[in-house]
Amino acid sequence: MSGNSPLPTDSSTPPSLYAAREPVFPRRVKGNFRTLKWWIMAVTLGIYYLTPWIRWDRGPNMPDQAVLIDMANRRFFFFMIEIWPHEFYFVAGLLIMAGLGLFLFTSAAGRVWCGYACPQTVWTDLFILVERWIEGDRNARLRLHRQKWDAEKVRKRLVKWVSWLLISVATGGAWVFYFTDAPSLLRDLLSFSAHPVAWLTIATLTATTFVFGGFAREQICIYACPWPRIQAAMMDEDTITVGYRSWRGEPRGKLKKGAAAPTVAQGDCIDCMACVNVCPMGIDIRNGQQLACITCGLCIDACNDTMDKIGKPRGLIDYMALTDEAAERAGSTPKPVWKHILRPRTVLYTVLWAGVGLALLVALFLRSDIDVNVTPVRNPTFVTLSDGSIRNTYDIRLRNKYHEERTLGFSIDAPPGLRLELEGEDAATARMAPDATLQQRVYIIAPPGSPAANMARTDITFWFQAEGSSSRVSAGTVFNGKGQ
Repeated sequence: MSGNSPLPTDSSTPPSLYAAREPVFPRRVKGNFRTLKWWIMAVTLGIYYLTPWIRWDRGPNMPDQAVLIDMANRRFFFFMIEIWPHEFYFVAGLLIMAGLGLFLFTSAAGRVWCGYACPQTVWTDLFILVERWIEGDRNARLRLHRQKWDAEKVRKRLVKWVSWLLISVATGGAWVFYFTDAPSLLRDLLSFSAHPVAWLTIATLTATTFVFGGFAREQICIYACPWPRIQAAMMDEDTITVGYRSWRGEPRGKLKKGAAAPTVAQGDCIDCMACVNVCPMGIDIRNGQQLACITCGLCIDACNDTMDKIGKPRGLIDYMALTDEAAERAGSTPKPVWKHILRPRTVLYTVLWAGVGLALLVALFLRSDIDVNVTPVRNPTFVTLSDGSIRNTYDIRLRNKYHEERTLGFSIDAPPGLRLELEGEDAATARMAPDATLQQRVYIIAPPGSPAANMARTDITFWFQAEGSSSRVSAGTVFNGKGQ
């Protein structure tokens, strides 16, 4: 972690605005929060790497990949859900829900997303795990870092970097599998016949994963990520976050076996530095909340382990709120956890999040398998035929979401006398290919002297019904007459 540069002794030398990064070597720790992080890491990595290989039968001539972003055909498949380009509002809605969910969790429990589920945290945890397997725990890694380059250091570094590189390649490779059929792309990659875009994407994601997870680590969270600077607007004095009970731990002092009893009252903190040594950000939580803290809870595990060893109560470092501090200092009972969570801000975020989700579900279940767009031809707005009839022209764009060919019937809901004709068709029907769009020109004709022919505008409704289906879709428009 970067520190402050010392002030120059020569006043003519400008002070340095940058301090070189001091590598952080977190020590291994056991505890409830570390176990939770292992489980979340395993689940999230499993979802990321395995999802492209899940199959889903959609019928003939359709992709059988459960989750697929089909750029070539401009569609997104998610198990039984199929999203077309004009339905991008579903994706926008999911992004809004993700943002509101982040606001909700931050307001309730601080940066729990950063500490447990953020991709940067997950892959950094994985890289540190590999580093620990190869180079040893904190003290061994510190020794190796300070050691001159010899055979041992070269061997361990090469093994570590190759392991990181393999993980990074798997990460970049897994990402491209979401955009095309995974087994087919894997065969192309193994035979070196894949499209250059696939190779470029894998190379880019491999490089970023290798650098971010292996070398940049906490620097990404501190300098590159905007969320630490935004989170303050999401938190208040009731937000639960990692804190140090200084009123119980101070004054801190070393605990030595056989030493005489201290002459002044001593707090529970024995200044063992366990909380600092396990922190992946390299900070000291005893100095209070800091921008770099990702609320991962590892310092809680380390401190609880120390408290168990010296026979002191757990919770010197714990998840707590600022209001808890005031209550505990005054000797009263702090609020229960549910009162910290259920407060106006979190309730508002929950209602908004649920509202967007409900709206998306309603839109998903109410959408039709046939989309229609009716565009009146404006130049000219109407044509007078030789027999005095008034004819309007409409361009109709239909999209068949069925995975089979359908015959579509056309009809209108309009005043008596108006009749419908399809260009190039003898009947008021048209055949549509599966998963395709159809452009059809349609004429509406009003006989001479009819009310619609003489009125300036008449509201009409087109109706479309697929053969063999009871559901219909409609589109409203107007018929333009002479206006007499």
